[in-house]
Amino acid sequence: NVHPASVFMGDSGALLLGLSFAALTLSHVRQGPARSNPLSIVAVPVLVLLIPIFDTTLVTVSRILWGRAPSRGGLDHSSHRLVAVGLSEPAAVGVLWLLAAVGGAFGIGIDYLNLSWSSPVAALFLLGMVIFAVYLARIRVYDEQQVAAIDRARLTPLAIEFMYKKQIVEVLLDLCLVSIAYYTAYRLRFEGDDFAVNFNTFYRTLPLVLSTQVLALFAVGFYRGVWRYFGLLDTVVVAKGVLLGTAAAIGGILLIVRLESYSRTVFVIDAILLATLLTASRVSFRLFAEFLQRNRQTAARVVIYGAGAGGAVVVRELTTNEDAPCRILGFVDDDSGKRGMNLHGYRVMGGYDTLAALITSGAVDTVVISARIIHHERLQALEALCRSRGVALSHLRVDLEALVAVGGNR
Repeated sequence: NVHPASVFMGDSGALLLGLSFAALTLSHVRQGPARSNPLSIVAVPVLVLLIPIFDTTLVTVSRILWGRAPSRGGLDHSSHRLVAVGLSEPAAVGVLWLLAAVGGAFGIGIDYLNLSWSSPVAALFLLGMVIFAVYLARIRVYDEQQVAAIDRARLTPLAIEFMYKKQIVEVLLDLCLVSIAYYTAYRLRFEGDDFAVNFNTFYRTLPLVLSTQVLALFAVGFYRGVWRYFGLLDTVVVAKGVLLGTAAAIGGILLIVRLESYSRTVFVIDAILLATLLTASRVSFRLFAEFLQRNRQTAARVVIYGAGAGGAVVVRELTTNEDAPCRILGFVDDDSGKRGMNLHGYRVMGGYDTLAALITSGAVDTVVISARIIHHERLQALEALCRSRGVALSHLRVDLEALVAVGGNR
């Protein structure tokens, strides 16, 4: 059934395959201690069948939240949402194949390899898929008329309240990340029998670590940010919150739990891991957007004229604009010293001559001028060339207009 498919299954064929796959995950019985582990018994079939479970859950939840019957068909599956952001149909299927392969590899690894590291690895992958589901759920797959036709009164109060309280989701995610980081820190610090001896300390101090870290993140304003605009300065806020939470956790262990023999190294490792996980989770939306943007085949091809600060603004705007998907080919710049460099994740392909060649050959659909200063003659020539080839031309302009005079000036 590889694209372009010639035969499509109906419901009977899909249900038969689904039942067969589900039965296969239960039919494999391997003797040994690994099979007696609950994680191996439950997580292996879930990871192997992750994409069907992922797609069914995403469609069901999104339809319920939008007041649609889950049994009613629609173009809101994972593959449809990936196509809606500009991926070709083969590319969208390839993304799902890749995720299915990774999930299956994790499932096999849990079943056959060292189980001591299976819990954090499986948990991180599942959390990553949850974040990916949130990103896909935000993609618009229906037009305005279809959205207006949805009976908004069918939305439950819980769903409406939950959609407007995104901080609840962030806190739940961070509770999972704090637990994973703290558990992994103990795994890295203690090996073999030492971990079993110190597991009781981990179990007793985990509630304190969870509460102090989340409260510290609240205190530094971590939950006021927007994921898709997460930047370098936000990592400073992450570091402040993690250090404050770690210090509070150590103080709580000494004053409340009254543990005198605890490993300081565990908290150093935990702080590093937690800061990394929090940063990765927040920057994930930008990573997803840029990954999909780079692989869009049906979207407009864009070249940015000017590899400077204005170019960074254009890249950020284009990669976060989900209503007008595009594919950035790279930069062109008149400064010969920048040519061949990678700026903001994209290569500087050359100068004006390179841009003219791309326009003439039909390899570009839109040109965005981000340079603050451009010669009038060159701008006129570029406008004439784009007009003759049917290429859209835009110019980034950022100005501050004074609405209130200061110092008595008008």
